[in-house]
Amino acid sequence: MPISTALDQLHASVKQNRWFWYFTVFNRIALAAGFLPSGFTKIMGERFTSLSVNHPMGHYLEALHKTGFYYPFIGVLQMTAAFFLLIPRMATLGALIYFPIILNIFVLSVAVRFDGSLLTSPLMVLANLYLLCWDYDKLKYIFPFNRLPEQPARPMLPATFRTFPVRFFAGVAATVLLIACLLLTGFDLKPRNHTRDCLTQCAGSDNPQACQAFCDCIHQQGRSLDDCLARYHQAGPSKQ
Repeated sequence: MPISTALDQLHASVKQNRWFWYFTVFNRIALAAGFLPSGFTKIMGERFTSLSVNHPMGHYLEALHKTGFYYPFIGVLQMTAAFFLLIPRMATLGALIYFPIILNIFVLSVAVRFDGSLLTSPLMVLANLYLLCWDYDKLKYIFPFNRLPEQPARPMLPATFRTFPVRFFAGVAATVLLIACLLLTGFDLKPRNHTRDCLTQCAGSDNPQACQAFCDCIHQQGRSLDDCLARYHQAGPSKQ
C-alpha cells in the first residue's frame, strides 16, 4: 500500500473519532490562551518579564524590547495566530503561523535553561504539531509522495466514532511525563529566575562553593551561561 494511501486512511479514521475532535479543540484553545497575553504585552510595548538583565533570558528579552517596531510585530503575529486558531476556517493558517514562533521559543528556552517556559514550550510545540497533523488533508500536497487529485476530494464526514482512543491518550500522558523528567531534571545547573532560587540548587551539588560561584557569575556578574557553566565544571567536585 502506498504511504500516501495509508496516511489518508489513518487520517480519515482519526478525523471521524469525536475524542480526537475534542482534543483538537482543547489544543486550539490552549495554544491561543498561551499567545494572547504575551502578544498583547508586546503590542503595548511593555517588557515581558521582570527578570534581571544579567539573567540570560532577561538579557535577551531586554535586547528584544529595544528593537523598535520588531518587538510589537512579534506580538501582532502571536495574536494573529491565536485568533486564527479560534476560528475554524482559519485554524490551519493559525497553526502554520504559530509553529515557527513556538519552535523558536522552545529552542531559546532550552538554550538558556529558562524555567518559565522550559516545560510549557515543548508541550506547545507538540500540540502545534498535532494540529498540523489534524489538518494533514489540507497540507499533504507539500510532501513529495502526494499528487494533486484529478477530482475534488470528498468532504470529510463529521466526527461520529465515540470509541475512546486509550493508547493515544496514554501515549500523550507518557510523553508529557517523559518531557517533564528530561527537562526539569536533565540539567546539572540552571540559572533560575533569581539569585535566591539559583542558590537552592547548591545544597545537593557536588561542589556547593562552585555552585554559589555559578549563581554569582550569572546574577551578579552578568556573564554568559556557557562561561559560567564552564567555570563550574572546571572547579570539579569538592574534596572533603
